[in-house]
Amino acid sequence: MGAVSIRPVRGKKDLNEFIDLPYRLRRNDPQWVPPLRFERREFLNPRKNPWFQHSEAEFFLAERDGEVVGRISAHIDYRWDEFQGGNDGMFGFIEADDDPDVFKALVEAAADWLRGRGRERMLGPMDFTMNDECGVLIEGFDDSTMVLEPWHPPYYGERLEATGLEKEIDLLMWELWFGQLKGGTEFHPLIHQAAQKSREEGVVVRNMRRRNMADEVRRFMEVYNEAWGKNWGFVPITEAEVQFQAKNLKPVLDENWAMIAELDGKVIGAALTLPDINQALAKMKGRILPFGWWHFLRRRRYIDRLRVFALGVKHEYQHLGVAAALYERHIQSAVEVGPRGGHMGWILETNKPMNRAMEGMGGRVVKKYRIYRLALGTENSSA
Repeated sequence: MGAVSIRPVRGKKDLNEFIDLPYRLRRNDPQWVPPLRFERREFLNPRKNPWFQHSEAEFFLAERDGEVVGRISAHIDYRWDEFQGGNDGMFGFIEADDDPDVFKALVEAAADWLRGRGRERMLGPMDFTMNDECGVLIEGFDDSTMVLEPWHPPYYGERLEATGLEKEIDLLMWELWFGQLKGGTEFHPLIHQAAQKSREEGVVVRNMRRRNMADEVRRFMEVYNEAWGKNWGFVPITEAEVQFQAKNLKPVLDENWAMIAELDGKVIGAALTLPDINQALAKMKGRILPFGWWHFLRRRRYIDRLRVFALGVKHEYQHLGVAAALYERHIQSAVEVGPRGGHMGWILETNKPMNRAMEGMGGRVVKKYRIYRLALGTENSSA
């Protein structure tokens, strides 16, 4: 085999190769669900994705003997500097053949690009942020991915660590089936007591309204930005990003699973749970045409699992049992309309209260994702 070469993405042809690579590499992996190609193009387009308003990125392709065998991004988010501190850069969108030379060349290219811009540490993968798909799958390879969950073969973690990357933090994905709880009687009693306390305090949990989706997503993001503000890696989402996300989520949103908690008309908590649209996308091979739309409409009716994307409460109201009330509302929706459960998270391994809550509701960890770090000093220039 020839040597591995790295080149930056330049022009439409290169971008198409960057987007198409996982469709080729993962085509025989039943756990991987191909995203829609047009959605990936919009997401990577600086004119469409408002993330680029406060960030910059470079995309790289790895080639051997004239064939693309890997890809990676290197990017800098200046809002990360503002809210997380430090002088970090990120890598993401990692895809590659099972070849240590390819992984080494890709990581070096991303590290060199960031080092050349004065960054002192590289973190990742993040596609582009912790609000998007992030982490390398290191446990739970046999389970199919749900919406907004990445999937990687087992060799990814090993190959990345061989380049000098080290663990920064792990993200846990929990599985919980509400339908097994018979109205919630198997929940820890303290959860029901806390939910009852919230009702006595006047907390009301309602469903989001699709007809006012932009406003509802804005209310959700108000909670999201405050409740997650102290978490590792969290960067508040901007108003432009809210609108971008609302546009993307509206086709898959189910009002039964999107919840707002209010007290005296003020939004104090929220939960956004998504039907696992990956079950509909699995047969579409990333394309709407010529028959993708038919698979989507046919299979969407049979979605039987969901993903709790986020559930949080503003800090000053966390003593009122609002989170417990949102948990109970999930039980109600599961019993009345379904699906009966799915994945909860991800949750930081260091978030002990949320992980204890998952245990108290009978959940189990089914996937683990890892965020890596690499110091970008001169001593790591050959890493």
